[in-house]
Amino acid sequence: MSKQAEDSRGNLFGGDSSKVQFQKVSSAQEGQRLDNFLIRRLKGVPRSRIYRIIRRGEVRVNKKRCKPEHKLQCGDEVRIPPFFGSAAPKPGKVSPGLEDLLRGSVLYEDEQLLVINKPAGLAVHGGTGIRLGLIEAWRQLRPECSEMELAHRLDRDTSGCLVIAKKTRFLKHIQNELKARNVNKQYLALVHGQWPDNLVMIDVALQKNVISAGERIVTVDAAGKPSITRFKPCQRFQHATLLEVMPETGRTHQIRVHCQHAGHALVGDSKYTCRGADKSLSRIKNLCLHAWKIEFSVPDSNHPIRVQASVDKTMQSLIDSL
Repeated sequence: MSKQAEDSRGNLFGGDSSKVQFQKVSSAQEGQRLDNFLIRRLKGVPRSRIYRIIRRGEVRVNKKRCKPEHKLQCGDEVRIPPFFGSAAPKPGKVSPGLEDLLRGSVLYEDEQLLVINKPAGLAVHGGTGIRLGLIEAWRQLRPECSEMELAHRLDRDTSGCLVIAKKTRFLKHIQNELKARNVNKQYLALVHGQWPDNLVMIDVALQKNVISAGERIVTVDAAGKPSITRFKPCQRFQHATLLEVMPETGRTHQIRVHCQHAGHALVGDSKYTCRGADKSLSRIKNLCLHAWKIEFSVPDSNHPIRVQASVDKTMQSLIDSL
C-alpha cells in the first residue's frame, strides 16, 4: 500500500479531512448506528450535512450505500468523504446546578447501565446549537465509563425513563431487544379533547422527513415504516384526557403523530397541533409526554429490570389544576 493510501486510512482525529477516510469498526463500536458513528467522529461538521452525505451515498459501508440507522458490525470498513468542518467546538461544562439535577435523576444503576428520569427540555445529545446534551454531560460526570452510549432516545421536550448503556455488551443486548420488541415502554400523555374509549390501538405507517437544518417532521404515509401504538384512557377532564400509552414500535415522534392522526394532539405540542382545542390548553408550551415506566432484560439474568419515573413537575401541576 502506498504512503498516500495509508494516510487516507488514518484515524479521523489525526487524518487529513481533505482526503477520503476509511475507518475500521472496532468491537467496542459494533452495534452503533451509522449516523451516530459519524457524528462522534466528524467533530465540527453539522448534523444536517452528515445526514446529507449519507443520503447521497458519499458514505459507504463495505463499499455499499447504507441508511443512517444501519447498525455497524465489527470489521466493517466505513468510507467517509472529504469534509471541511470547523474546529470541533468545545463541549459545554456541566454546571453545578445541572450536575445536581442529573445525579438526583438516577432511578437505577449497576455496572452495565444507568436509568435516569430525563428532565424535560434537555436534549439527549449535542448538535446544532446545543453544546451539551445529556449523554455528553454524563460522560463528564463518569469519565471512567469510556463506553457510555444512549441505549435509546427521547425527544428534547419529553421527560422520563431513559436508559444509558455503560458497557458495549449491554448496548448490543438492549438494541437487539428493542428490535425484537421485547422492551416494554409505558408513557403518560395528556391530549386535547375526549379520547374515544374504543380507540385502543393505532396502526398506521409513518414517514420521517427532514425539512431544513436537520429538523425532522413525521407524517402518516402508507409508504413509511409500520408503526403501532396502544392507548388506554386513565383520567378524563373537561377538555383533555390523560392516556397511558404503550408504543410497540419506536419510530421518531410516533406517539405525537399517532395522537395527532386520531384528532387528539398532545397538549403543548407546537409541532403537531390540532384544530378546535380548548383555548386555555392551547396556551400551554410544555409538551405533556412522560416516559413513565420501562421494563427490559439484562444479559445473564432471568430477572428483568423494572423502573418507574415520577411525572415531570410542570406536567403534574397542569394535571392537578385540571
